Amino acid sequence: MALTTSLTADQAHARLAELIVIDVRTPGEYASGHLPGAHNIPLDHLDAALPALRSAACRGGLLLVCASGARSGQARERLAGHGIAAASLTGGIAAWTQLGHDVHRPAGTRAAWAMDRQVRLAAGSLVLAGLLIGRRRPAARWLSAGVAGGLVFSALTDTCGMAKVLAKLPHNRPSATDLDATLATLAG
Repeated sequence: MALTTSLTADQAHARLAELIVIDVRTPGEYASGHLPGAHNIPLDHLDAALPALRSAACRGGLLLVCASGARSGQARERLAGHGIAAASLTGGIAAWTQLGHDVHRPAGTRAAWAMDRQVRLAAGSLVLAGLLIGRRRPAARWLSAGVAGGLVFSALTDTCGMAKVLAKLPHNRPSATDLDATLATLAG
């Protein structure tokens, strides 16, 4: 059965047994709940995973998942540029859970906040700091203006530089052994 460029949560749920699910969120987000059987390959590690993903795509359809569908859509486009067909989950894990579909959480892991929540905390904190420090040092208000400009740019381009920076924090990074094991599983 041919794989389309996107699947709704109900379509993906019906075909879950025949799909290889790749969650492109950070490891912390993945630990907070993921589709049953999903493999975690963060978006910023996608290029290193291309050989394993190509091999996996030969065995079955790839379904890319993120929180809302934005990052999985980016991943789908990147894979398509390398000749690897994949579908993106429309609405992401949010749509999946909203319909009451099952999510798995690794035992004993502490779930990190979702990336959008981390971005809101960081952006809000920087704006507040710029305004508070700006009472004594007016030039500090430029910090708030810079964050505001970054948020507007983020909305217009559907990218997020702050999320890319936050993804590099230790709790958002996969351990090398986890990623290596995932890639070996997909390649095999």
